[in-house]
Amino acid sequence: MIVGVFLFKESVWQGIVIEITNHCLTHIKNMIDKRLFALPGIISSLVILVILTGIQAFSIIFQGVFLARAIADLWQGKSIDQTLINVLFFAFSFLMRQLLIVLKNNYMSKFADRTVENYRIQLLAKYAEIGPSIIKQSGTGNAVTTLGAGLDNVKNYFQLLLIKVFDLSIIPWLILLYIVYLKWEQGLFLLLVFPVVIFFFIILGLAAQSKADAEFANFKNLNNRFVDALRGLPTLKQLGLSQSYGDEIYNISEDYRKTTMRTLRIAITSTFALDFFTTLSVAIVAVFLGMDLMNAKMALFPALTILILAPEYFLPLRNFADDYHATLNGKNSLTDVLEVIDTKIVGPQDELQLNKWQAESELSLNAVQFSYDSKVTLKDISLHAKGYQKIALVGESGSGKSTLLSILGGFLQPEQGTININEQEIKHLTQQQWQKQFFYMPQTPYIFHESLRDNIRFYAPSASDEAINEAVEKAGLSSLIDELPAGLNTVIGESGRQLSGGQAQRVALARMLLDSSRKVLLFDEPTAHLDIETEIDLKRTMSTILDKHLVFFATHRLHWLDQMDLVIVIRDGRIVETGVPGVLLSDTNSALNALRHELHKGGLK
Repeated sequence: MIVGVFLFKESVWQGIVIEITNHCLTHIKNMIDKRLFALPGIISSLVILVILTGIQAFSIIFQGVFLARAIADLWQGKSIDQTLINVLFFAFSFLMRQLLIVLKNNYMSKFADRTVENYRIQLLAKYAEIGPSIIKQSGTGNAVTTLGAGLDNVKNYFQLLLIKVFDLSIIPWLILLYIVYLKWEQGLFLLLVFPVVIFFFIILGLAAQSKADAEFANFKNLNNRFVDALRGLPTLKQLGLSQSYGDEIYNISEDYRKTTMRTLRIAITSTFALDFFTTLSVAIVAVFLGMDLMNAKMALFPALTILILAPEYFLPLRNFADDYHATLNGKNSLTDVLEVIDTKIVGPQDELQLNKWQAESELSLNAVQFSYDSKVTLKDISLHAKGYQKIALVGESGSGKSTLLSILGGFLQPEQGTININEQEIKHLTQQQWQKQFFYMPQTPYIFHESLRDNIRFYAPSASDEAINEAVEKAGLSSLIDELPAGLNTVIGESGRQLSGGQAQRVALARMLLDSSRKVLLFDEPTAHLDIETEIDLKRTMSTILDKHLVFFATHRLHWLDQMDLVIVIRDGRIVETGVPGVLLSDTNSALNALRHELHKGGLK
């Protein structure tokens, strides 16, 4: 009867099944990141997983066989002893199956723990190695998410994906072979139904994937904005913007909630559809088995065995569907983790031979170019610096000042051009000898959750108390220390005593003063977020510190030019003018004066 239905136009059915099966295999294959197979120990783990899953499949078959035989024996009135033996074999098979599930979960949990811990170490090393450039691109919140929830998702991905995929790849087909052995017509029906069920699952799964991608993007955006808001909360309150920023975060969190609910709706619909089709398929099998029994075409034992094994045939697919949403999140997180880990690191870091930057030392950039996401940020940048020059990099926001500083600091690698230091030509400045020469101060220096003393001696851990006190005095931190209950031993940073923007800058200056061997200073708009009074006060402190150093000072506050020997005007990623500040300011047609006029219109000086 079943044969008559499903062998109708056999070639048409065969083509449909092959096409659907190809779609199914492609979709499941896409769930597995190819980079998984490069993980340490993955091959041996997969071999063990295949063996355990194969034994589990046979346990399921034996479980169905002995349960069906016990029921058939009871129905046929056989001895209780024979029935009890079958029940005992059924119990043994059931316990073996559960034991194998526990073994697989524990084994993959340990494998996932090892792998994720290895990823965590690699991520931390990469963030430390690349510097602030990757944080500038992706945001602090994204980095925190990747290291926290992202790695948790990756762990779930490893635990769920490999077990579910191997269950789906092995268990149904061994069960199907046994069903075909018992009655091939029922096996053919189940074989034809399986890819059809997966096809409907894939249709809903593709919709879920797009929603999951949007949900994950909103999650990262929420983390970025929330972390930025927490770090800048004192400033936002001072500027009266805390309420508007809070409303913005609320709107972002609402977007995240809505995308999450949309994803869950699709996931629940997918689960319902899958349960409906699998239950319907088992019901159809039961109906035809009943008809065969009524017509005496089949014995009770094989019919019961097929009926018991039919739900087990679909169970791996249902389990895979239940965790499909978590698997999508894990795959997205794994992509983010591997993108950071696989970020290209610049070439050799020991090409440069430079013991110490001196008054005769020279640095030049020749036709340097750099791009962010295929968009040219710096083009044809050439400059020359010698000795202890003080060079200002000025331009509007987004002109390329910070990118140029990142190249000078070795945080980014130029795509084109060369760099020369003391007649040594190198491709980039991520050189061990260069890293020891400079001090980098961003707009918001990082304050560690440590004592003020430990924060100050970051570059010089073995500095004496006398040297620390001298650096504190020169950096203008004495009044702050007098206010602190434990002085230099007061814990500052997150969860500790909070510092204002100006105080954080002074801590950074004290760090620099404590390590007098660093003769190159890179300042990336260090006063951009300070009020003008604090900035002028900090300027007085810094004016004496800048002497006897090569200084690159990126700013759009032009009052700093009276401290500089040279000014470089940058517009749209190009150097449009270079010269002595006084000379350029006296020229009404200079690019510097044009920039000055634009900044005045924007309210900046």
